Amino acid sequence: MPKYRENLPQLGTDIFACYLGMDTELLYSDGIDLPGFASYPLLLNPEHKNLLRNYYCNLADLARDQNVGLILDSVTWVANRDRGAELGFSPEDLKKFNIEAIELIADVREEKGYLPTVLCGQVGPRGDGYAPADQMSTQEAEDYHSQQIEVYSGTEADLVSGFTLCYPEEASGVVRAAQRFDMPVAIAFTVETDGRLPTGVSVKEAIEQVDAESDGGAVYFLINCAHPNHFASIFNDGPWLQRLRGVVANASRCSHAELDVAEELDDGDPDELGVQVGGLRKQFSHFNILGSCCGSNLRHMKRILEEAKGAA
Repeated sequence: MPKYRENLPQLGTDIFACYLGMDTELLYSDGIDLPGFASYPLLLNPEHKNLLRNYYCNLADLARDQNVGLILDSVTWVANRDRGAELGFSPEDLKKFNIEAIELIADVREEKGYLPTVLCGQVGPRGDGYAPADQMSTQEAEDYHSQQIEVYSGTEADLVSGFTLCYPEEASGVVRAAQRFDMPVAIAFTVETDGRLPTGVSVKEAIEQVDAESDGGAVYFLINCAHPNHFASIFNDGPWLQRLRGVVANASRCSHAELDVAEELDDGDPDELGVQVGGLRKQFSHFNILGSCCGSNLRHMKRILEEAKGAA
């Protein structure tokens, strides 16, 4: 049974850690090939599955040490029909991967859930999150993402998390698909170096459009997969800002185009990232979901949480 689906603890004021840097760690630090940037196939290999488990357990230990809540996202960012087919997986294969990915984080919560630990079934873009080509309508996106979200609805997942989404219609579709299966859902938009989505839409405009098309159906919004320098100037006043509850930032200042062709890991400066991301808590007291994405590791997470706690 889902533990928090009806009462998400991160909707309060306490700080929650959210870490999405595992894929780049696997690729660059562990030397594991990730075709299509997909980490869910690692569940097929017992050794690799244990490696994923260790990442989650280490994150849970960090959250305990910092006395903060924890959000665990499944390794299913690209476990959708189109991108799975590119790797030779059938819809039935993907269903099994999505279920097993939730079971993995549920096991970690059972062992390591010292503090509130929320399980998220992660959903990613249908295509390239950095360079959207064939964009869907809201209805098309709802129908498309329903397949994956329906699977999550039958698991212990507390929440659906749509990460690195790059245009409002797809995000609206994810929200409406989650509503179809009575799942709470959070949406995270990625931005380019100018602080706008890859389509040129502002974060404000994107949030307002998604809310309009889903009757305010998302429980909150985030920004992810961008460096703080890319979005620091966008936080002007307005109701939309209250819908934004935090950021999960890249360690690297590189643009998405530069990251796509990078052959070495750019892990930036953990201390600087900690000040930039954690410091947002001082500016915006409702920003309580904070963490790091591409290029980061638990050094970055530790500094972010230390700074956020100091600002609280």
